[in-house]
Formats: sequence, C-alpha cells, structure tokens
Amino acid sequence: MPSMKTGLASTPQSTGPSSRDLVVDFIRVACMFAVVAVHLLMMGISVDNNGIAVGNPLTSLSWFAQGTWFGQVMPLFFVVGGFASLTSWRSLQRKGGDAGDYLRNRVLRLVRPTVALYAFLASALWIATAAGVPSDLLKVIAAGAGVQLWFLAAYLICQAMVPMMARLHEVAPYRTVGILVASAVVVDVIRLGLERNPWGFDSNPIGLLNMVFVWGLLQQLGFFYADGLFDGIARWKLVAAALACYVALMPLTQDGLYPVDMLTNQNPPMFPLVLVGLAHVLLLKAFYPLLQRLVQQGWVQRVMYVVGSRAMTIYLWHLPLIIVMFGLALMLRLPFPEPASTEWWLSRPAFYVAAWALVLLASMPLVRLEVASTALALGATRPAAWRIGLGTVLAIIPPFVVMRSALDTWSATWGLVLLVVAVGLVSGDRPVRRWKRPMVVQPAGL
Repeated sequence: MPSMKTGLASTPQSTGPSSRDLVVDFIRVACMFAVVAVHLLMMGISVDNNGIAVGNPLTSLSWFAQGTWFGQVMPLFFVVGGFASLTSWRSLQRKGGDAGDYLRNRVLRLVRPTVALYAFLASALWIATAAGVPSDLLKVIAAGAGVQLWFLAAYLICQAMVPMMARLHEVAPYRTVGILVASAVVVDVIRLGLERNPWGFDSNPIGLLNMVFVWGLLQQLGFFYADGLFDGIARWKLVAAALACYVALMPLTQDGLYPVDMLTNQNPPMFPLVLVGLAHVLLLKAFYPLLQRLVQQGWVQRVMYVVGSRAMTIYLWHLPLIIVMFGLALMLRLPFPEPASTEWWLSRPAFYVAAWALVLLASMPLVRLEVASTALALGATRPAAWRIGLGTVLAIIPPFVVMRSALDTWSATWGLVLLVVAVGLVSGDRPVRRWKRPMVVQPAGL
C-alpha cells in the first residue's frame, strides 16, 4: 500500500503544512474503509448439518465484475503512494539523505508492524495445530488471514525503485512512462499467449514481471500527480478522459482477452489496472474542489487522523481480526443467514461496525510499531548499502511467497524469522561501549 500514514500533524485539528495534499490523505483513508468493507463482504459463512462452509458471496452478483472497475482501489493506492513517495524522497534529498536512507526508513516503517502480525499468526497456527483443529479448516483460515500480505511485497518492490524512478522522472518523464507501458503490454501478451498453449504451461511466473511494470507505472502516475500534471485541466476534460479509460477497457475485456473482474487482474497485475488507476485519479482531480471543502471539516480530519495514523496496522490486521470476530460469533451460536440473502445483507452493517471497533481496539498497542522513530540511535552508524539491500530482499520474500502459495503454519514461521533478520539488518550498528579498567593509584613509596 502506499505509505499508510497520513502524516497529519500531531493534533487532529491541524491542517498540516501547506505542502501537504490533504485530499490525498483523505483518499487513502477512504480506500482503507473500502478495503475493509470488500474483505468483510467476501466472507460468506454458512452453517448447516454438514458443518461450516466459507464462500465469496460477491461473485454471485451479476454486476460485481463490472463494479470492480470502480471499487478496485489498489491501483489508486499505488498512485497516491507514488505522490507520497516522491514528496518524501525529495524532502530527504534536501536534507542530504540518499537512496540507502530512504529505503532503510521505508523497510522499517513497513516491516516492523508486519513482524508483530507474523508472530501472532505463527503462534496461533501452531497452537491450533496442537489443539487438533482439522487441517482443512486451518488451511482455509490461514489462507484468509494472509490474503492482504501480497501488497507488502508489491509495495516494497515499488519503494525500492523510488530513487531510480524519481531520477528517470526528472530526466525523461514521458519516455519512462512509455517504456513502462510497452513493457507491461509485452509481458501481458506473452503471458496470455502462453495461457492458450496446448501444453498447459504456467504463465503466471512471467506475469510476475508486471509487479515492476504495472505497479511501477501506477506509482509513476503518482509522480506526475505530485508535479501538478493534472492541475488546471477543465473538469469536463478530466471526466471525459476518465470515461475514455473505461471505454478502452470494454474491448480489452469483452472478447475474453482480459478478465472483466479487476480483482482477478490483480495477482499478478495486468495492464487494465493501469486504466482503472488513471480513471480514478482523473475523477479525483475532477472533483478535487468538492473533496477539498470536505477535508476542511473538523470531524473529517479527526477520522483521517485516527485511521491514517495507524493505517498500516489496520491494513495488516483487519483480516485476521475479522476472522476472529466470525469465530467468536460461531462460538456464541449467533445466527448466520444464507450468504447473499436479504437477511445476510441487512446484517453486514453491524458486522462492519464491529470489525472496525475490534481493529481500532487492537491497533492501540500495535500502532507503536508503526509510529516508532526510524532515526539511528545516538552514536550508531547507518548500515552499509549491501545490508539495506539484503534486508529489503529478505523482507519481500515472506509476503511474496504468501501471494504465490497462501499462508500456512510453516510459511508464517520461517517468514517471521526472515522479517526479524531484515529489521536487524537495516536497523543500524549500535555504538560499541568500551569498558576501561579503573586506574589503580599506588601508594607513595611502594
């Protein structure tokens, strides 16, 4: 996810420095509410004489696939993340920082909260295994609790690219975008072509290259946003351009070339997500004046502060806590309406409110890991570049593996070890205390 912190001032009432774009902060928080809502609605639990079944009720809705053209918010996350990344990188450069400083800060911000989640998941899964929880049920629970971790891998990859891509943006912005577009399309062409081969070749590994090209391209759009490319364009032109993006999606999806469902296009990412992200940012700028007035409201800023200041924690923990919430409901023998029924839909607001209450309660102690300073300890030296690079790679591996093969007990365990090592590698070398033997003063005459 883009940087999950809003960066608002220490008090909710503050409007922050003039260089900040509070509308971007608002969009991040709004997307967080959307992510929690979608994940909640994707969990349809039914209980009958045959036991407990878990399904996705949203896929039964005839309009769901087309609805993802508007409700798939991850492309917009990467766009606003690009805005925040370029702003932070330029600020760091003005203070004399370099790429190593930037990447070290990002790894600490993103990985320290993730260590706590992995510790919880590994412990819970081992305890559940020892308690005799059926392996099939435990597999479903573990996979569901780790669905959101793909984002950490994708975002860390994009963050590692920021210093280089920012430089390319300075010297050749449009050529850089053109190369990214061409690369993303070529990867899709090869991948889709291989999917139609008679040998059953797995094309997904090739599609993984678009974690760099598609997500990187969306991040690059955020760089243009930061430079004001979309400012000053008439509203009707912005809306017309957004509509053109959606029109372009129609031939790409109607003939079966790409899935209509933009969630299906997500892992590995495919080019239609770029059109969705561009459409969203164009609409954002079209309604920017309205959003600007909205974010000046006191209650809106308070919500932005509460959610934005712990957004990474909320993102990481909301799915495990939703699963815990449904587990408690099952233990209490609360009624579970048939998924997608009228009763089921009417019960979702209560579960949504309960989920947010549980997430915010859990975030109170956990947010300390997110907001902890990344500054070096007094007298400590910054790790060498190779250590920062290795720490970044080790941090990417656990969520990347979860994205490819789902979370289980073992991947949670060794993933925890790698994440702890990653944090240790980038944290810095603490000063060595040298202890001297006290000087012994010999009595005179001896």
